[in-house]
Amino acid sequence: MTLVREDACRYRSMSQADTERLGELVAPALADGDVLVLTGGLGVGKTHFTKGLARALGDTHPVTSPTFALMAVHDGGRIPLFHFDLYRLEHAYELEDTGIYDVLGYEGACVLEWGEQFQDELTDEFLGIVITRTGENERLVTLEPHGARAEELASQIDQAVCAETA
Repeated sequence: MTLVREDACRYRSMSQADTERLGELVAPALADGDVLVLTGGLGVGKTHFTKGLARALGDTHPVTSPTFALMAVHDGGRIPLFHFDLYRLEHAYELEDTGIYDVLGYEGACVLEWGEQFQDELTDEFLGIVITRTGENERLVTLEPHGARAEELASQIDQAVCAETA
């Protein structure tokens, strides 16, 4: 593995496997009500991150981007993981049809791909995870906590990455 900690809340992933591993390191810190907003262009690894997350939570179902279904539920692990892909939505009123308000901030953890466009309509308390392509296989992953729980989550993730890369 070649995951590199650049500094607190900034990590360099050198491969798809690294991006999935980072998701695996996040999973133990997740609790019911946690919200992760994954931001980044097409093909940067948001779904690979989610694959690692679901796997480390103990869910064995395949993880794909729910672009057309809008939501996938991975409930075979320690806590349910609600995986939303909001890419196709254009207006905030469309969120009502996704089921997001039924689970957001309550049961399980929510992962929102393309959720940044509806940030004001969703929740004030979330951990932003920004994935930026910096090379063919290289990504910079930055944690952007919003709220006290998100700060705590970011700290736990940073500790896990430090232990992994030490």
